[in-house]
Amino acid sequence: MAYTRREIPAERIDGQMRLCRGIRESLSPGEHFAMVDTYGCQQNESDSEVLRGYLRAMGYTMTDDEERAEIIIVNTCAVREHAQMRVFGNVGALTHIKREHPDRIVALCGCMAQSPEIREQVKRSYRMVDLCFGPHDLWRFPELLAETISVHGRPGNQGRVFAVNDEAAVAEGMPRARDGSVKAWLTIMNGCNNFCSYCIVPYVRGRERSRRSADVVAEARALVEAGYKDITLLGQNVNSYGRGLDEETDFADLLRKVNAIDGDFRIRFMTSHPKDATEKLFAAMAECEKCAPHIHLPVQSGSNAVLKAMNRHYTREKYLTLVETARRYIPELVLTTDVIVGFPGETEEDFRDTLRLTEEVEFDSMFTFIYSRRPGTPAAEWEANASREEIQSRFDRLVESANAVSARLHAAQEGRTFRVLIDGKSRNGEYNLSSRTAGGRLVHLAGGESLVGTWAQVKITGSNTYALFGEIV
Repeated sequence: MAYTRREIPAERIDGQMRLCRGIRESLSPGEHFAMVDTYGCQQNESDSEVLRGYLRAMGYTMTDDEERAEIIIVNTCAVREHAQMRVFGNVGALTHIKREHPDRIVALCGCMAQSPEIREQVKRSYRMVDLCFGPHDLWRFPELLAETISVHGRPGNQGRVFAVNDEAAVAEGMPRARDGSVKAWLTIMNGCNNFCSYCIVPYVRGRERSRRSADVVAEARALVEAGYKDITLLGQNVNSYGRGLDEETDFADLLRKVNAIDGDFRIRFMTSHPKDATEKLFAAMAECEKCAPHIHLPVQSGSNAVLKAMNRHYTREKYLTLVETARRYIPELVLTTDVIVGFPGETEEDFRDTLRLTEEVEFDSMFTFIYSRRPGTPAAEWEANASREEIQSRFDRLVESANAVSARLHAAQEGRTFRVLIDGKSRNGEYNLSSRTAGGRLVHLAGGESLVGTWAQVKITGSNTYALFGEIV
């Protein structure tokens, strides 16, 4: 698979910022509001930070009230059918907003918008949408919005803008407006070259493009200087970072470079593909004192037959060897995973292989999904050989097993003391603060809200399947 990297020239981003200033100057006196509604993964959350950054540069204040927003942006996810249907339902519900306020602008962006079929569906059936663009056009959102403003209100499709760009690129220098001041997403790469047979991501996010390590390190340093204490490096497959760059840097090298930044902060990352996880990576995690002892390593299935059909490029034996190696380097490793149940062709014995693997590994947490057919992927053409009832039964059995393991592993933490980062408020009875251990375990605490953003030593006093409970010592 070829690795390509096209970079947007700095002057093009400068041009987008000039457009932001032009829109700002055109606004009438008073406060103006915009809203960004985000669905899907952390990468979408990161993209929404760019959209908010641009909107603030245009003079808009962010709101969660769609009745108040003059611009409503829906940033979409195409990975699962349920998320897609939620998006269409919520976008359709905006009809009353457009009826009462025809001057409002509704934009649909993200992975769904990159699909030609969905763009046509939006054109035909969702006429309240004025602007539609995919991830490849994120960097030129001001240009697209300016065009939408200029044609808004014209009859028919002449008053709507549909961007069509199938060429992905790397863009530096876009503004960001992050939520909170404790945790931050930091995108290190975009796209995916793996083409798992069930996954739509490579088709809507494009091929892998890594950012230069100097740009990543500079952004990480700026985040630390701004007071962020928990930085997550993002990519569809961070383990393949660096391929296609004009520098000899892989993901383990990048971890070491970010770890060398002065300051008291943690480094997290996601997501890792098992086929590209290496002993070098585990060694770097162990040796970098700021790197969280946590890895999210999606296994998806414990059956070699299903893994081959999924085009995952590893076996259950290879996966188990990776886990053994990672735990040898990082004894306190917190290991989480994704599992798909009901993949086309999965038999009861295949499922039992998955259940046996998950019980052998003892994941700290599992994200479990029933297979969702995605048109345009190879697996979409394959038939399931199990009924919906059988698949649901398998799913329920897997969740029951996963919850039992999580509850037992959490109970084993009771009485221990951890250094945690208090990262927000919690609504859990007397426990009004949330925090995370280095391994990413959620810990509920009681204390003053002024503690948010600080480190604390916490003794674990209780637990359940999903979280720990502790007291500051």
